[in-house]
Amino acid sequence: MDEESVDRSEGFGERLLGLLLDRARLLPPQLIAPLIAEEVAGIGGRDVSILLQDYAQELLVPLPGRKLHVGQPEPMADSPAGRAFLSAEVVEVPQVHGVRMYLPLLDGSDQVGVMALTLDAVGDDDRRLLRRLAGLVADMLVTKNAYTDQFFLARRREPMSLSAEIQWGLLPPLTMSVPQVAVAGILEPAYRVAGDSFDYALNDNILHAAVIDAMGHGLDAAAMATIAIGAYRHARRVFISLAEKYAFMDDAITQQFGPDHFVTAQLMHVNIATGEMELVNAGHPAPLLIRDGRVVRQLESATTLPIGFGGEEPRIREHTLQPGDRVLCYTDGIIEEHVAGGELFGEQRLIRCVNRLGEEPSQGMRADLLRLSHTLKRERGGRTSDDATLFMIEWHGGAADHLAVLD
Repeated sequence: MDEESVDRSEGFGERLLGLLLDRARLLPPQLIAPLIAEEVAGIGGRDVSILLQDYAQELLVPLPGRKLHVGQPEPMADSPAGRAFLSAEVVEVPQVHGVRMYLPLLDGSDQVGVMALTLDAVGDDDRRLLRRLAGLVADMLVTKNAYTDQFFLARRREPMSLSAEIQWGLLPPLTMSVPQVAVAGILEPAYRVAGDSFDYALNDNILHAAVIDAMGHGLDAAAMATIAIGAYRHARRVFISLAEKYAFMDDAITQQFGPDHFVTAQLMHVNIATGEMELVNAGHPAPLLIRDGRVVRQLESATTLPIGFGGEEPRIREHTLQPGDRVLCYTDGIIEEHVAGGELFGEQRLIRCVNRLGEEPSQGMRADLLRLSHTLKRERGGRTSDDATLFMIEWHGGAADHLAVLD
């Protein structure tokens, strides 16, 4: 298509995106790819790829589909697609015949993947239109994912255990970001995880968050984690306090599994306007408070019995965050892995890894958490013999009211 003949004004873009919106409701999942390719061709683009993050969060893998360019998976680290994904910013790579663009696919603030395409030349109108198109494509992928296995199969890079299938179906989006606060989480081993999980919800000015570790392995642990997260969500939606959430989860686990089963947990409330944080720590290692890239202390709290031991009044500890603070929660699978020589990995090694990475320029919380996860895995000799979870909260404060005002 002749570059000079392509109209990229707001009116043209509205018609192009409107066509996609008009058809999205009835579009079968397998026809998303050819429609996107047609849309991109309408502005002179070619070689369209849709890249989705794999479950181990190490690769961006191509979604197969008619009219899509299907190449090799691209590493999350050290690739243009990976940079676009982790930074949530458009990356442009000049080529001999045009410019290869990598656009993050953002559903809200959750990174779904990357859309890649090639244009002969790129202007501001192209960038504006393609950013909007990428946002709409991300929304379509998330919506259609609810009733197809196509995207799951593309993301899966090795066989997945039944318990891991259950856990991945239980999780909220791996990332969430608004101006005042951001969260991100990682589960390991991605294809065999059983009892670890996390959950969160932002209700008005309160971020509700939980990290759990159900005892045992395999289906028993997955079933217990499912009940624990289900009870947590139910309590979150009908109760208010951390004490009530803990009591409701404790009762659910006790009634369903008896006195010999338990779930360790951390339950948190963060006021995203003030930075005030409430914490119940029921048998987990204490979270780390990270400020300016370094661990300044552990967020200690009085010991509360694990969920399922029956009837204890939880001990709630209050902390106050400063803008830019990060809170890192982790389960014991991180620090209880045995390294060379048979010794435990330990909390001090974890803290040293956090501090060492904090000396490097930050690439954003999601990217920093992935770097930490990959670093810890290397430090442990590539082993993750038990479930291991990292969950991070980054608090900024401020307000987001300006986003509801039209310019």
